[in-house]
Amino acid sequence: MNIATRVMEYLSQLSETIGPRPAGSSANQAAADYIHGVLEGCGLLVQRQEFPFPSWQHRNTSLHLSGAPLDAEANPFSPSCDVTGVPVILATVGELEATDLTGRVVVLHGDLTREQFATKGAIYVPERDKAIIALLERQAPAALITVSLDLGMVHSLIQDWDLPLPSATVPSDAGLALLRRRGEQVHLRIDTRTTPGHSSNVVATRLGDRDGRIVLCAHYDTYPKTPGAWDNGSGVAVILTIAELLRGRDIPIGLEWVVFNGEELGGVGDLEYLRRCRGTLDGIIAAINIDGVGQELGSTSIATFAASAAFAAHVSALVREGYPGVVEVDPWPASDHYIFYSNGVPSIALTSSGQANVLHRPADTIEWMSAARLSEVVALTADLIGSLQGKDPLWGRATGQEPAG
Repeated sequence: MNIATRVMEYLSQLSETIGPRPAGSSANQAAADYIHGVLEGCGLLVQRQEFPFPSWQHRNTSLHLSGAPLDAEANPFSPSCDVTGVPVILATVGELEATDLTGRVVVLHGDLTREQFATKGAIYVPERDKAIIALLERQAPAALITVSLDLGMVHSLIQDWDLPLPSATVPSDAGLALLRRRGEQVHLRIDTRTTPGHSSNVVATRLGDRDGRIVLCAHYDTYPKTPGAWDNGSGVAVILTIAELLRGRDIPIGLEWVVFNGEELGGVGDLEYLRRCRGTLDGIIAAINIDGVGQELGSTSIATFAASAAFAAHVSALVREGYPGVVEVDPWPASDHYIFYSNGVPSIALTSSGQANVLHRPADTIEWMSAARLSEVVALTADLIGSLQGKDPLWGRATGQEPAG
């Protein structure tokens, strides 16, 4: 098996053949089917963890300011609307709290749109976002227009299937026109269709001869309009390659591959996994999450979470002795490892340092990716599995009793 060739084949299938695969889309379903087939072909027992999730179709969005068109894109999962009015324009939480929004068109910019709003049903919702969402729902504006501060592209700032407010994002130049022509009337029309549907995690298992298992995870969904080669076709390609690499090898402990859906929407798939598997978390020796690796311009980075001193030292020694091109970094919370380490499971996250900023953009294509760097992550992950397979789950836990020496 040529690891470099195989990992790039998997990555090409996900990012080029299937392409953008946001949760709830037909491409997302195609990616799940593909991943299922690969894992099953590796001799693993595969199941789908299905959960309700709407299917959303965008038909058309138009925005006019005093009759002149402005660029605008409906935010994913926005309901339809056809509204006209003089917008109220707000930049801070304080302004939002001090303004009556009921039935009005609201333009949000500045501090309010410096980053994407958290999804209501996310694993973790910052208190600031909770307050903003609650206020918006309580006052029920007719529509929201969010101004993207990312020059050169429209970066959707709301992606919430459970928020019943029509919303669209406009590029910075359109936002500038709205601000400089305060008091003029806007007309926003959004035409979308939402129907009941489902999404799923893909979970594959290989039983061991003794207690304990190692979990390998990555997410396969993307933002809309991005091929998601780096985020996170790379992680999926790595764990699919691991599945093929380890086929037929004698490994005493169990292995579980969890390919999550909905990570980009606050971890909806993670919550489904936790709902089904919370009672089995004590048996996990380690969870290894791979998210955003393999960029030619980047370096592979590794961090440990919720781990005993012995576990962390073990990982550090393996990296130091065999992988001089991998850098150890401080723990970072956002990704699929969150549900494991927040529940006391020793966790390892592999990502990149110093990469090109293609995150959530159409530019996140396979051209940025390196077969050599992806192969490095495959090798490192395989070595982590090999070095941890003789450990007891309690040994790695931060609150567990560590053996002497």
